[in-house]
Amino acid sequence: MLLHGIFPPITTPFYPDGSLYLKKLEHNAAHFSRTPVAGLVVLGSTGEAVMLSDTEQKQVFKISRDAAEPEKVLIAGVGHESARETIVSCEYVAELGYDVCMVRTPHYYKSQLKPANLLTYYRAVCDRSPLPVIIYNFPQCTGYDMPVDVIAELAGHPNLIGIKESSGNVDKVKQIVEATKHVKRSANVTEVFAAVTGRMTQTPSAAASSGEFVSASSLGGAATATAAPKFKTRTKEVGFQVLVGSAQKLLPSLQAGAIGAILAFANPAPTACYEIYAAWKEGNEKLAQEKQQRIVAAATRIAGELSIPGLKYAMDLNGYYGGAVRLPLLPLLADQKEEVERLMADLKN
Repeated sequence: MLLHGIFPPITTPFYPDGSLYLKKLEHNAAHFSRTPVAGLVVLGSTGEAVMLSDTEQKQVFKISRDAAEPEKVLIAGVGHESARETIVSCEYVAELGYDVCMVRTPHYYKSQLKPANLLTYYRAVCDRSPLPVIIYNFPQCTGYDMPVDVIAELAGHPNLIGIKESSGNVDKVKQIVEATKHVKRSANVTEVFAAVTGRMTQTPSAAASSGEFVSASSLGGAATATAAPKFKTRTKEVGFQVLVGSAQKLLPSLQAGAIGAILAFANPAPTACYEIYAAWKEGNEKLAQEKQQRIVAAATRIAGELSIPGLKYAMDLNGYYGGAVRLPLLPLLADQKEEVERLMADLKN
């Protein structure tokens, strides 16, 4: 699966009482699908995944799948502390039609997380996951930073296709790219080198059986009604794909060898983040630098410091629904809201 590009790890909307606001989730996922992002990450850290029950997580996965356009890659955040529960989640999202599983590093028993533990955990998950897997390394939240040598050793597994490296350490990105450059992989892409998702090749009858909306006209009995969409594909060499999680360091990370990013700041400003990536892809370093500088202050303060409450308020300013957070997270104070409004003033979609 091709992971090149920008992915917002979408937030989970709540009513003021803390219950899921599924209509707003549907609105956001559909809105992101109309932007140039490569796909969506559902129930990553920014989605407050650790705050949701199993039932709520399943609802969020399903609604997001239903609302996203078929050509957008869907990445499911499925990491649990045990390999067993992680595999169960991988199997569930595969049935829904997701494309990739993002597996957060286990971290609760830190003193036991020796290289052998991590190697065995990820190999067990990758062996049994119906979908390709990417590692999610986020030491700011987990307190555990996966070593480069462990990543490099895991990179040889045929079902492990990449990593989201969210440490914010550009030197580490370089090290991972260098340590995994021997891995040779390819991915199916369209004629314009965009990702081919599973939902793009799904037949209407298969979509119906998985709970997706199917129009009445497509079930009218014509011989072609159940044929999968046809389009030409080709293969692209991709290797081990390194994505990053820091918008304020996006350009230097791309220059260090990353091929894309999963950015919390892409929730309120997906186009502004994409413009950095697009300028870099086109080889226009001057424009890429200008676009990077445009978001540094906002991304650093809103995503890096104010975190989910700040991101949700910024979304409210920019055509998306942010809304409430769940306790123990707290909403922004009035002066913080004014600060976010100033920072976002030049970043309207």
